[in-house]
Order: sequence, then structure tokens, then C-alpha cells
Amino acid sequence: MTEPLSSLKLRSLGLLVGLSIGLFADRPSEAQAPSKAATSTEGSLRVGENGPAVEGLQRLLNARLNPSPQLDVDGDFGAATRAAVTRFQRENGLSPTGVADPATRKALGPPPVGDPPVPSPESVNGKAPPRKPADSLDGPPFTLSASWAIADGKTGETLWGQLENKRLEMASTTKIMTALVVLRLARSDPKVLDEIVTFSERADRTVGSTSGVKAGEKVSVRELLYGLLLPSGNDAAEAFAEHFNARLAPADGPGPAPESTARFVAEMNRVAGGLGLRETHFDNPHGLPSPGHHSSARDLAKLAQVARLDPTFASVVATLRRGASLVDASGQSRNVVWSNTNRLLEFEGYDGVKTGTTDAAGACLVASGGLGNDRLIVVILGAPSTDARYADARNLFRWAWRQRGHKFP
Repeated sequence: MTEPLSSLKLRSLGLLVGLSIGLFADRPSEAQAPSKAATSTEGSLRVGENGPAVEGLQRLLNARLNPSPQLDVDGDFGAATRAAVTRFQRENGLSPTGVADPATRKALGPPPVGDPPVPSPESVNGKAPPRKPADSLDGPPFTLSASWAIADGKTGETLWGQLENKRLEMASTTKIMTALVVLRLARSDPKVLDEIVTFSERADRTVGSTSGVKAGEKVSVRELLYGLLLPSGNDAAEAFAEHFNARLAPADGPGPAPESTARFVAEMNRVAGGLGLRETHFDNPHGLPSPGHHSSARDLAKLAQVARLDPTFASVVATLRRGASLVDASGQSRNVVWSNTNRLLEFEGYDGVKTGTTDAAGACLVASGGLGNDRLIVVILGAPSTDARYADARNLFRWAWRQRGHKFP
């Protein structure tokens, strides 16, 4: 029997609320090593803390941000307070860590003098606060993500969305474009996939999620695509950019990428322009936070649809685990196993594409799923936790399949 949409939405909402209790700040980042502000405990406030200092922070955020986030001044530093801190940091040129470090607290300014006035019991108890209208039984499931899009998997056209055109940080979903640039070179010359990439010290030192390849070790382009897209190797992205940089056209002007990767990053932006990705710009090949590095849910859905047309890409992102052999400078080999960070692959019907997580971007996901001959791509940006992004994605897929006329037993 088909479950009524109202029941689906209510159960989805309950699931999402439960999942949102897990604190994103305690989860490892796929693309970003903790900053000094995030690792220092002196003078900083972060998710999970509580008390009068957090109450003061919440009052300041309510007063300084316009429009006001209307935070509950409850002294608990949760996802809403973190989002408000991140917004304040972005608007004031600070690193958007979501941690109220000394620099952020200084920028917020001094707290108001004295405690805010407390209304009389008569004024509080005499009038019930207004309530918002009841939830509609129509429309997509409730979600916790900042932005999402559902696109036709065959055309890339966005079908439904929430703030789907908004420019947001996208973390390691960046690597979809990194892989696409490499695979376009391989399309022109298939021998590219058999080229050997030798890891530099710089690639090895790239912070965040890693493929585990060490400086001096060698691996084929074909195998390193798994190290890029399964464990979300920032080091693999840097190694690809260095390896192919010289054979690509120069950038039109100066940018944040170092000379050893500037041409590769410029090519990422040229490809984005050619695909009509209007909200997308890349500063690097891995997704570490950078002021000019952003995309939108709509653009990422289109990018994923195009990337999946390449059979190598489609095969790699649908792989749960991949074993590979690396060879060092002395000819010694060692084995590695790369596991896919995309938990949706544990379920039938899903076949990629890429996860992404940083403090600045939140938990992100670009997901591909098929039902019969139909295909959809769902993009989640800015979910408050890893669990929330998967709950959002699965609820949106299920709702969208029904909108497309599919029946479930």
C-alpha cells in the first residue's frame, strides 16, 4: 500500500529532528583540517558548550545581524547558533568556522550594559503568542539542509529546489569537476589514464581527507581517480592538478591557486563556464574553503549529470571499495584500500556521486539514483550533520519518485 504523503512528511520530519541532535562539529571533516581557531579552547565558544557566555553570544548575534536570526537565548550552543556565527563571520570578512573565537567575539563588540528587562508575569501570561499556520500536506518533505535541488538525471534540468541558485561553499563535491577535467583529457588521449602520477611533497602535505599516498609514491591516473572520489583525497586532487597543469592553457589573470596548479584550476573554471554553471567558481581542485570558491545546488546537479556521461566516472563513483598498489621511488610496492564516503551506496538504487564536508560548507552530498529507466540527481548543501544529509536526500528521492508517477509496494 502506498504511504500517504502526509504520513511520509510527518515521519520524515521526526526522523530529521532526531538525526539533527548529532553534532556536526564533532565529526571529521572530509576536506578541511581544523583551523587554529577551531582547535584553541581559550576564549572560544563552539557547538556543545552552554552557559552564560553562550547566552551573551546569542544576544549579540540577535542584535548585530540584520535580519536578526531570532536565536533562543537559552545558553546552548547548537546548530542554529553555529549557523548565526558562521553568517556573522562571512559578513565581516572572518574565516567562517562557526566557532566564536576571540576574533569573532571582538568583532561582535561589547555586550549590552545590564541584563535585558524581564516582562511582568501579567504581560507574559495574559496573551498567548501567535502560532504559524498548520503544515501543508502538499510539497516536498521537510529538510534541514540550507539548500537542495532535484534534477532530471538524463538532462540535468532542475525540477524542484530550495534556494537552489544560492552560491554556497561546496567542499569536496568540487572533486566532481577535478575528475571531469582529467577525464576530458583522457577522452582526447586514452593513454592519459595509464600515465603515472608521482606524488610531490606538496601534494602529500595537503591537509584534510586523504588518499594516503605518500611523497615519492607512484600510481596510475586510472587508479588515482578512485583515491580522489572514494576517500575524497585532497592530496589526490592536488596531485592531479600538478600532474596536468603544464599541458593546460594559462589562467586569464592572477588567482589564489599556486603556479603549480593555476592552469588546472583555470581549466576547471573554463569547463564550468562552458556548461553554463553561473553560480560556480573554483579557487582550488579539492574544496578547501576559499573566498571565491562556491557553487549552487542547481549547478552541481548539472555538473554531476554531465560527469556521469563519462563511463569511467560513473563506474568509479558507484564503487564501494577499491584496492590498489602503490610503488615508491625504490620500487617497493604496498597495497591500499579506498572506501567510498557515500553511505547511500549501501542501498540498492543509488550509484554515486560525491560527498563533501567542511566546517564552512556543512555536510554536502551530490547523489544519483535510478528507478527503472528513470534517473534523478539530488544535491544537498549545508546540512547540519552527516546523518541529516542522508535523511534529507533519501526523503527527497522518495518524494520525487512519487511525483514522477512511480508506485511503491
